[in-house]
Amino acid sequence: MYVASNIIANIALFTVVYVEVFYFVTFFEKRSIIKFRTGPFNLGTYPTVTVIVPCLNEQNTIAGTAQSLLDLDYPKDKLKIILVDDNSTDNTWQIMQQFSHESNIELIHNDKNGGGKHIPLNIGLARANSDFFACLDADSFVEKDTLVRLLSYFEEHPECMAVAPSVITIGPQKFVERAQNAEYMISVYLKKMAGFMGGIHVLPGPFSLFKMRVFAELGEYRHGHGTEDMEIAFRMQRNHYSIDHCPDATVYTKTPNTIKKLYKQRIRWVYGFIQLAIEYRSMLFRKKYGNFAIFTLPAGIISIIAAVYLSLYLFYNIFSAIIHKIYVWRVVGFSTNSLSNISFDWFYINTESIMFLTAILYLLILFAMIIGRRLSHGKGGSPFNIILYFIIYSLVAPFWVMKAFLNTIFAQKTKWR
Repeated sequence: MYVASNIIANIALFTVVYVEVFYFVTFFEKRSIIKFRTGPFNLGTYPTVTVIVPCLNEQNTIAGTAQSLLDLDYPKDKLKIILVDDNSTDNTWQIMQQFSHESNIELIHNDKNGGGKHIPLNIGLARANSDFFACLDADSFVEKDTLVRLLSYFEEHPECMAVAPSVITIGPQKFVERAQNAEYMISVYLKKMAGFMGGIHVLPGPFSLFKMRVFAELGEYRHGHGTEDMEIAFRMQRNHYSIDHCPDATVYTKTPNTIKKLYKQRIRWVYGFIQLAIEYRSMLFRKKYGNFAIFTLPAGIISIIAAVYLSLYLFYNIFSAIIHKIYVWRVVGFSTNSLSNISFDWFYINTESIMFLTAILYLLILFAMIIGRRLSHGKGGSPFNIILYFIIYSLVAPFWVMKAFLNTIFAQKTKWR
């Protein structure tokens, strides 16, 4: 039994390492064409853009979010901003009124909240009459040149239908926020590599930019099991729409500031991915859907299964070790003198393959964080946040992955908050 479980654990860990190695190889293949653009630049043409900001109880951030859009280096007559209050119970709607005098801002109040974020998005989408469309979460803030940097990708690659920015945490203070800061840096790297492969699976709420054609041809946003930004990317991939990532277009976002909030958010993310993978299962391993079907989707599914198994394997071994130690103490007794005789000996270092695979995985994650920080022009905070990332995510991530997995098995829906 031990041998079999150990073999399965090695296979699971090897699979996860293989995925990271694939991204690693992609980086070295494509590094010569990665652009590190600095300084201001202009577009050949300035198309019309509509930005929707869906708001639900965002009284503390909505003013800053709206102001960051007004401060964009973009002609006001080409930029329309729609703030949609999704029947908030706080002072969000009242705070939004301070922007009622702005010529390019429209305020909408939806008094039938309860259907999900896709509803206010679609309310705003119905009012849009522009060449491009973007959503900005009401707790996120754009830099002045973010929009022109995103639009420049469409100028360079006319076939592109959507571009995602680099999302970075804003002002991380607590340990859990700093750990997420490192994670978001890693995601900058992973998303750029996925963009090179044509395998991006999510267009995040913080300011992903679409050609309006996407919605005209594929339809409006859907609930997507609480992950509408992932569902639209899956739908685009199924219809062979090109998606890219612009690493030097920066959006700052607020992140959960407690373990509990992070736990709830990630359950929803993982659950959403699992449900969408089931919904779009006909794409799996189908060559006509490109690397999204051959690599991204299978890698995500296998990584979740591997994470569940490795978590159970780890917890079982820890539990077994504790029980064994208790038996030993019951037989020979417990003495504090034994603790004073502890010494280090290389002989006792675990040299099993699973330890080497774990070390390789952690090194690849560290590499991803360093490159992600470089791609975003060093805007992602201290590299030492990676230590907090390793500690916190190693302890907590297995629980939200298993919870999302169980929710899927028992058909238990996840809540937004």
